[in-house]
Amino acid sequence: MLNRVILIGRLTRDPELRYTPNGTAVAKFTLAINRKFNRDETDFIDIVTWRGLAENCANYLGKGRLAAVEGRLQIRNYETQEGQKRRATEVIADDVRFLDKAGGTGSSPGSAKQANSSKDDWNDLGREVSLEDIDIVDENGDDEIPF
Repeated sequence: MLNRVILIGRLTRDPELRYTPNGTAVAKFTLAINRKFNRDETDFIDIVTWRGLAENCANYLGKGRLAAVEGRLQIRNYETQEGQKRRATEVIADDVRFLDKAGGTGSSPGSAKQANSSKDDWNDLGREVSLEDIDIVDENGDDEIPF
């Protein structure tokens, strides 16, 4: 059996970080994901992260930031204070990838730390490459293409 979910979307608000009574960090946030064939429809998926991942999400993600989430789907039942039975569907994240630069589309509490960090190796991801940008190294010393 398999229960894996991979989502890419934007946060609808800053992650909410809390701690369990025994000190374990848990962060919750919601991703807004546009549907592929009808951009007018959006799904809002609740995400839950635990421990160090929860603290990283709370520190470096914020409203509007683009993120990829990988985890498992969980459906849980609970009862409200008024005695009404409810059902919650959420993704328990094993991995969260920050897909845009801090301070870009959204802001986050840790954006100043990331903005001052060294050069972003992913900065050119998706950029069109021309042949002038490629350094071809010929180990044999001839100008023949090896294929």
